[in-house]
Amino acid sequence: MDKKTRRQRSLMQHLEQFHYISLEEIATRFSVTTQTARRDIQELEMAGKVRRLHGGATAAHPIDPGVLRARRVENAEAKQRIGAAVAARISNGSAIFIDTGTTCEAVALALLGHKDLRVVTYSLRVATALSEGTDFTVAVPGGFVRRVDSGVFRQDTPEFIGRFKFDTAIISVSGIDSAGDIGDDDHAEVAAVQAAMKQAETIILAVDGSKFGRRALVKLASLRDVHELVTDAPPRADLMHKLNEAGVGLFIAGKPDESAA
Repeated sequence: MDKKTRRQRSLMQHLEQFHYISLEEIATRFSVTTQTARRDIQELEMAGKVRRLHGGATAAHPIDPGVLRARRVENAEAKQRIGAAVAARISNGSAIFIDTGTTCEAVALALLGHKDLRVVTYSLRVATALSEGTDFTVAVPGGFVRRVDSGVFRQDTPEFIGRFKFDTAIISVSGIDSAGDIGDDDHAEVAAVQAAMKQAETIILAVDGSKFGRRALVKLASLRDVHELVTDAPPRADLMHKLNEAGVGLFIAGKPDESAA
């Protein structure tokens, strides 16, 4: 095994544990130049093993396929109700961003009764569902397709998303912790969603109750950065306090008239 192969194998082992590494850390850890570090990342990206981010790289498949398959059936009925509740808040003719994930896939299906939507997403599953809406305009970035959930990523995905303006950004996350921070387990997803949030008039956070109190690996934002939370069950008292403190509108799926500020 040559030196480069050993270095790239060690780099992948690092990413499996820590999920992200910068070019500077590669250069320091392996005593190589940043140019060599960049070439390693490019080769590993071409092999489908990593995704380049600004200044570094993340593992291409941080989500375990078995976990994602379980998510597709876990709380499926609740996610359908959440999808319907979110769709009810979207006007015909809107420009919207839709995140990836099973809850957002439910939102996409619920939007098929709408007219003249303009949608940006980095999820091929969401885009495929929305393609049934014959008068929708759907934009997706180019790049590598993540097999586990059909997310599309490359280094400039956030830049692509940042070129658009949205009436509404619909996002979902891996967890909302007790401090009121919302997060995900993937650096690339966080960068893409943050780009969309900056361009949106209204941000709707769509999550089922299992995400309450769960801490994710990468901080995306705080509850103060979103406008509405659509979920399937009332949050526990400490999270409700954070919602009220942040002025987030709360909508319980299946009970559209029930809200709290």
